[in-house]
Amino acid sequence: MGVTIIECEIPGVFELETDVFGDERGFFTELYNEAGLAEQGFSKAFVQDNLSCSSKGVLRGLHYQVNPHAQGKLVRCMRGSIIDVAVDIRVGSPSYGQYVKRKLSWENGKALYVPEGFAHGFLALEESTHVLYKCTANWAQGCEGSIRYDDPEIGIDWGAEPSLVNNKDLSAPKLAEANNNFIYEPPLGE
Repeated sequence: MGVTIIECEIPGVFELETDVFGDERGFFTELYNEAGLAEQGFSKAFVQDNLSCSSKGVLRGLHYQVNPHAQGKLVRCMRGSIIDVAVDIRVGSPSYGQYVKRKLSWENGKALYVPEGFAHGFLALEESTHVLYKCTANWAQGCEGSIRYDDPEIGIDWGAEPSLVNNKDLSAPKLAEANNNFIYEPPLGE
């Protein structure tokens, strides 16, 4: 599998770029290859795949699941394009409240790994945008959490105003009031 794994500006968040092989028939790419990723030190056990379809301007997020059902997510845009965001919500983290933002599209072939302890959200930039995310834990009722997408303390620049945000996301608390049981654990040796 030809994949490039790049650690983002916040440690633990990774951008993955997969090779695409095209010819007169179309193209071929591997979306996920456990052994190939493990060879590069990226080893995650995914147990659930989710697919969403959104209209242009729909904003989903910022979502997470608290421990013991925290989810890491490998996010890939299968059709259209999105602005994808991961916010560090680990109390005590040097990057607490900071975010990683990437444009993901079918054309650029990029994916973003959002680890446990981060809230995730995206803004659909095109009609009928399809987003696939592989999760490291199953959805667990009662463990969901959310944070306002426009919390000024985080200050996410989405690049455009969303045209549709559901009521649940509009009524989400700011990061300072969010139900969050993530505690930052420094890497060994720090």
